[in-house]
Amino acid sequence: MGEPTYIISSVDLVTEVCDERRFCKKIDTFLRQLRHGVRDGLFTAHNDEHNWGVAHRALMPAFGPLPIQAMYDEMYDIASQLVSKWARDGADQEINVTNDMTRLTLDSIGLCAMDYRFNSFYHEEVHEFIRAMGDVLLESGKRAMRSKIEAWLNPSAEKKFFADIAVMKKIAQECIDRRRAGPQKKDLLDAMLNGKDPKTGEKLSNENIINNMITFLVAGHETTSGMLSFTLFYLLKNPKTLQRAQQEVDSVVGSSPIQFKHIKELKYIEAALREALRLCPTTVGFSVSPVPGTQGPVTLAGKYVLPPEAVIMILGTRSGRDPKIFGEDATEFKPERMYDEYFNKLPPGAWKPFGNGTRGCIGRPFAWQEAILALGIILQNFNLRFADPSYELKIAETLTIKPDNLLIKAQLRDGIDPIQLSKKLHGEIRPAARKDSAKDVGASKSSGDAGGLTIFFGSSAGTCEGLAQSLAASARARSFDTVVDSLDAAVDKFPKDHPVVIIACTYEGQPPDNANIFAEWLKTADRSKFEGAQVTIFGCGHRDWVSTYQKMPRTIEEELSRKGAKVLAQRGETDTSQGTILDDFDSWMDKLWPSISSGVEESGSTSSLEVRLSTNSRASHLHHKVRDARVVSNQRITSPDAPEKRHITISLPRDMQYDAGDYLAVLPLNSQQLVSRVLRRFSLPWDTAMAITSGSHATIPENQELPIALILSGYIELGARASRKSRDILSELSNLSLADENGSILDILERHPDINVPFGTFLELHMPLRLRQYSISSSPLANSSLATITFSVIESDEHIGTATSYLKSLEPGSTVQVAVKKSSAAFHLPLDESIPVIMIAAGAGLAPFRGFLQERAAKAEAGRQLGEALLFVECRHPKQDKLFAEELGQWERLGVVKVVYAYSRASEESEGCRYVQDRVYKEADEIARLFDLGARIYICGSGAMGRNVSDVAVRLLVEEAEEKGETLSEEEARASWEKWRGERYALDVFD
Repeated sequence: MGEPTYIISSVDLVTEVCDERRFCKKIDTFLRQLRHGVRDGLFTAHNDEHNWGVAHRALMPAFGPLPIQAMYDEMYDIASQLVSKWARDGADQEINVTNDMTRLTLDSIGLCAMDYRFNSFYHEEVHEFIRAMGDVLLESGKRAMRSKIEAWLNPSAEKKFFADIAVMKKIAQECIDRRRAGPQKKDLLDAMLNGKDPKTGEKLSNENIINNMITFLVAGHETTSGMLSFTLFYLLKNPKTLQRAQQEVDSVVGSSPIQFKHIKELKYIEAALREALRLCPTTVGFSVSPVPGTQGPVTLAGKYVLPPEAVIMILGTRSGRDPKIFGEDATEFKPERMYDEYFNKLPPGAWKPFGNGTRGCIGRPFAWQEAILALGIILQNFNLRFADPSYELKIAETLTIKPDNLLIKAQLRDGIDPIQLSKKLHGEIRPAARKDSAKDVGASKSSGDAGGLTIFFGSSAGTCEGLAQSLAASARARSFDTVVDSLDAAVDKFPKDHPVVIIACTYEGQPPDNANIFAEWLKTADRSKFEGAQVTIFGCGHRDWVSTYQKMPRTIEEELSRKGAKVLAQRGETDTSQGTILDDFDSWMDKLWPSISSGVEESGSTSSLEVRLSTNSRASHLHHKVRDARVVSNQRITSPDAPEKRHITISLPRDMQYDAGDYLAVLPLNSQQLVSRVLRRFSLPWDTAMAITSGSHATIPENQELPIALILSGYIELGARASRKSRDILSELSNLSLADENGSILDILERHPDINVPFGTFLELHMPLRLRQYSISSSPLANSSLATITFSVIESDEHIGTATSYLKSLEPGSTVQVAVKKSSAAFHLPLDESIPVIMIAAGAGLAPFRGFLQERAAKAEAGRQLGEALLFVECRHPKQDKLFAEELGQWERLGVVKVVYAYSRASEESEGCRYVQDRVYKEADEIARLFDLGARIYICGSGAMGRNVSDVAVRLLVEEAEEKGETLSEEEARASWEKWRGERYALDVFD
């Protein structure tokens, strides 16, 4: 049966098993496979192997402080190659972070330790050592899982495995031969060739030298590249930390070349590296066993009894997130918790990314110096941003873990160009003063003779980006030279020689993903960056979020104005809850144009978009960051007497990950019925193709034939309400007064068949099709490959919901395009499982809470001790739309949750409570008891429901004060309630 294996993750247990008097390193099945390549090298040797002791003692001096310092100039040489490559590639180049960090760290260990230049930055293809190493690591993992029979049946894999090992050994032998034949150098290779074990006087054998050379080349770059990649991910994901790290480099190093003396002064960068390794140690763990000769069972924590042959696996990815040590925010990236004064007080088992004791990583000082230097030189010279602001961490795993497909863009900081950078890196010139320029801003561009116009957007669900593209199309019609890009692209590149328009929203009180870095930069950037700039702002918001409504747009305008920018036109805004986004935006644009240009757009009745129609269909593509998923099931979960709600199970792509509480974004299609109506209106056959031959559209490619049915179904919002501007244009075309017309553009055209509107104009009048977000109603603990969404179908005589009708039409086996979007940090279950939770839902707002409860149920079945959970649910009638009644009943019997209902059409069956806020008020004592125990409250439903629950909460606070003989006004109570938002309660509302 093999050795029994036990997995531990609490810091207390890790500290106990890291006691080398009781436990020692165990070579697990994966490392045993690696021994085929490196035998008794330092990383894979058994504790009692003679060669490990000889090599360890002989090579330790090579990693002392002075030898590591002597390697600095060579490390700097390789780091300079990295930043030079990024500078040459340009601001729009997508950089695969893990690939370039691998080049950096392999070249560094090769040059510093063995005087061997892999020259990875000068070749597109990876070095053959990297290829062979990657394949060996991957195959070692597979071999560890195969039986002997499976290995025997797979001779080609066996042959390739040993061929790859031969490649690595050949390169190691070449390094040895070159050194023996050429000039000598004091480095790690010299220590291996000429060093002696101070205990026995032995030298390393040639085979042991090769084994350890490969070990150093593999372990010496693989782990460090992962560490740098994770750190860059977390810095970009948390822009405040990125800004602080960059400010530290500017303060400590300035604009001169970074020197060895600076390394020890970059304390925040060091803390960031520690924090990234806490969250994502590149070696996910290691194994130990009781020391040889242990008699009888061993006991852990005074209660867990293990046999003496036990293998104990330490899961560093979990122990580093132990809430008992790192608090309720243990999953958050906070480098300040890793400053020396706090780091040095951590329990011994709290941070073990480099292994333990005598078997810990011998090269840690090398990796640390290399990593601080690399981050310092990158942040000194570049502003960084995600290529895809919505990127969420995905893990690629071999011997170590790394971020998978982490793509960023690196823009030279203001005043630096590639040639100047090359000279600066080697101290040939002092960098010139940085100057403002918009020329490096990467984006969609157009040229014209009305002057320049840059449009920046900060968008969460895509609405602001869509408005930016619409504004750009209008600007091009006025002959503006137009640039459109995310706000993060404006960092250090804010234009001052032409007008700038910013269209932004606020997400959960914070900037959206693609404006995070800009928001932090704006707070700290010098006044000279903006003085004289010409700006105007348009903001999107939702009034249900009272305290944060228009917060981001307002803050941007105030900061820019305070720092010397001139505001050209009054800030525009729209309340998305009113459904008048396009009307508000059009009205604001009418005021915008006179303030920035005398250019006159062609009459709205004449389209600048000309199309060529053809009956030959062509292939298409959609420009959305979504992936194909498969529908497993699609069920109606309400009775025919109640408004329709559906529950869809979706099989996700293999590496698409989510947490309970997250969203699934769906890219819908307009219905075939809707498309048919358009084709009938314009007398076009289904197989018609079209191409834009003059002008441009926000999303439809130019000069490319596409099936017209595809354009209509997948590119524009056919079902959206016609905006005021659209109605005005149709009025001009028809001499009719259409200002009071309701419905979509198509509805209006069908009511007035005499309106003669060109097809190009019809397309221009529509916004691009946008993603829709739905709360995921499942937990990955139940099945990580599946996600479910639960939603209300919007179908009435007045309006049919584009997305919900599309989702309703999907059958099992259908393909649907989706992406996981993270919810706010507050809308997830507490990390500390003992904290009680209170969930308040109405209708489909139950969706995220089903995911929460599914997660709690899985933990309960695994024997975890959970805090209490109380769920409030509002529905119409217990026999019509009591969603997931059977599941909730089962979980209630298991003690996972207590459920209370409010039935709006059968209040006699819910103790007189018609609405969920009535039930909340009735259960006030129970809520107060749980809240005193530290409970977290979650609210999900319509905007009106969210306001009503908040009103009850305020009422209860006032009444509680009265019972205590205190006076608390409604305004004071509401302020207290709002203050708790994001800490003690979280709100997710929709309309």
